[in-house]
Amino acid sequence: MRATRLGLAFPLLALITVGMPTAAFGQPNCRNTGSFEQWLAEFKREAAASKISASAIAAASPFLTFDQRIINIDRGQRFFAQNFLDFSKKLIPAYRLQRGGQMIKRHQDVFRRIEKDFGVPAPVIVAFWGLESDFGASAGKEQVLRALATLAYDCRRPELFRPRLFDALRMIERGDLRPEEMIGSWAGEIGQTQMMTSEYFRSAVDYDGDGRRNLIRSTPDVLASTANYLMHLGWKRGQPWIQEVRVPPNLPWDQSDLAIQHPRSQWAKWGVTRSDGKPLETDSLPASLVLPMGRHGPAFLAFDNFKVYTEWNNSLAYSLTAAYYATRLAGAPAYNSRLGDKIPGLSTDEVRELQTILTKRGFDVGRIDGILGLKSRHAVRAMQIKLKLPADSWPTAELLRSLRAAR
Repeated sequence: MRATRLGLAFPLLALITVGMPTAAFGQPNCRNTGSFEQWLAEFKREAAASKISASAIAAASPFLTFDQRIINIDRGQRFFAQNFLDFSKKLIPAYRLQRGGQMIKRHQDVFRRIEKDFGVPAPVIVAFWGLESDFGASAGKEQVLRALATLAYDCRRPELFRPRLFDALRMIERGDLRPEEMIGSWAGEIGQTQMMTSEYFRSAVDYDGDGRRNLIRSTPDVLASTANYLMHLGWKRGQPWIQEVRVPPNLPWDQSDLAIQHPRSQWAKWGVTRSDGKPLETDSLPASLVLPMGRHGPAFLAFDNFKVYTEWNNSLAYSLTAAYYATRLAGAPAYNSRLGDKIPGLSTDEVRELQTILTKRGFDVGRIDGILGLKSRHAVRAMQIKLKLPADSWPTAELLRSLRAAR
């Protein structure tokens, strides 16, 4: 992921951290020593040396204040382990599917123009729009300049937030937003698809022709800027992103990994079918097999465009939910809602125990927190291969028993 997204405005999404890179957590126990006033004076000098105008710095200055509450929120984040089925059910209720379809219809002329200009279809954009801010209804209530100044000063992750604060000043200088308009999340994301200020500065476009790039109030600007950002992340025009499939019991499970691609024709040869049981397309389109809850759970082929989702947010739960939501908006059927009753798994405490054992065996699982992030999944898969178990990256009681016995 090119930039970690931490403070999404929609309340539930603020808890999404599964698969987040270790660097995103910074130094949670560090202490600030220098004064904020001294830090701010030096920041303003550096901004001026970077050729940010004195007028932009002056306009922002009343909002460049310290807020201990922001640091408390940042350091007090709770991290929840949610599997794909539970997560997607919470984030894609029936009303959000219905509302998304209505938005596609309401703005169909804009979406036709966007797809022509950027190559990104409406369902993909609308899914992010719905998940990030409930179509603009929950885009955050924090003063972004204050939040960014506080987090850029804080010793935990200044390298992450300092560039974002510079770009916020550049947004003011360019005339995108006035300082008092810059209201968003506690971590500085702004707009109806919750772009970080650096994303905003680089990818926002004026699509309504009023001379401003306003991702808070202008729907055309929001939708086109989101498409532009996705295009910059590598979106491939006219190609799919994910496809739900059925997998046979004798699949070579060690091939089910986002880092491994095979032509769709090869997956068909191995017995993978479409979700309705009909034969899979036998073209050469490269795809990875994603089993978010192991071989007994939902299964998806992920194409090159899915990498864009993991660049947006590298939580597998979030990226797969956003991609699945987009397929539903594009007309795909729902997955089997009864799957959750058949999928073996571990409790949070058991996952924590598993992570501890894997760490002692030399694997990098990231944080030992009971959350099955990408590093933990990779370690699970490697151990499954070593123990000659089906390597589907999903921890089971069988794997944990084997590891306990081997200690």
